[in-house]
Amino acid sequence: MGAEEGSENSESLGTVVVAGAANLAIALAKLVAGLISSSASMLSEAAHSAADTVTELLLFTAIRHGERPADRRHPLGHGRASYLWAIIAACFTLVVGAGFSLTHGWHTITHGEELGKVWVSYAVLAVSFVIESVSLWRGLSQLRTEAGRQGVSSRRLLSRTSDTMLKAVVLEDIAALAGIVIAGLGLVLSSVTGTAFWDGTASIVIGLLLLGVALILIRTNASLLIGQSTSTAMEDEIRALLVGQPEVEGVVELVTVVMGPGQIMVAAKIDFLDETTGDGLEKASDRVELCLTERFPEIKQVFLDPTPGRSAPQEA
Repeated sequence: MGAEEGSENSESLGTVVVAGAANLAIALAKLVAGLISSSASMLSEAAHSAADTVTELLLFTAIRHGERPADRRHPLGHGRASYLWAIIAACFTLVVGAGFSLTHGWHTITHGEELGKVWVSYAVLAVSFVIESVSLWRGLSQLRTEAGRQGVSSRRLLSRTSDTMLKAVVLEDIAALAGIVIAGLGLVLSSVTGTAFWDGTASIVIGLLLLGVALILIRTNASLLIGQSTSTAMEDEIRALLVGQPEVEGVVELVTVVMGPGQIMVAAKIDFLDETTGDGLEKASDRVELCLTERFPEIKQVFLDPTPGRSAPQEA
């Protein structure tokens, strides 16, 4: 594992730990406030934060499993294990967080509720907003740093990053802040109008918010787990770099596969110059591989297959 990959994993691990600790403290506070105030949206927010806490534990496991080095049975490493655990984490958010919020919100609308000391809920929501903001700031700081390294915008990196642990933390923190605002509005409207409709509706909206985040993360991680290529722009850069080598006449076929967070495999059929044979071909392959890994540190494996160009005559 390279120094840069280790640094990225350490940053993601720190971001996950900060988010997990914040969510655990917030979940306990929201639970107490929800029980005291009998608010559906507060209890939904407690379930939301509890689901996020378990999610962070699963993401911690994902990072640890993905860091394991290659072995005889797994020659390309264990990077994709990160995506499997990340899918499990997203499913937990879907079932526990979204499921509880939706069902409890509907129950509140249909059966009503009697609000208690809502000021406790307001205080907890205010403190939770501050803590979640700190966690989001940590995630966005890492995102901006990574975006600066790759020369892209933070928004673009968030949409295409292979570090889905970072993506999960940022999206869940954004959803958490939105959920706090929604819960607060539901409480205020229910207190003013004296009807449980608004508090129950807030709980349902929080559930739908969690559902959306979970589905986005499941879809992203499933695509990476199956074997997703890198971006078209990066493939174009790799192809241009290969063609630019003096020993290369053309690229017959290029395949890129994301093997884990910050881990890419490149396989290419290269049409080397006809005069490049024997020892020269071996040295040329080594130079091409070195050029690729120096330009793109996230490329961890390179497989080159000397292949005649498509227009070359084939032997009978």
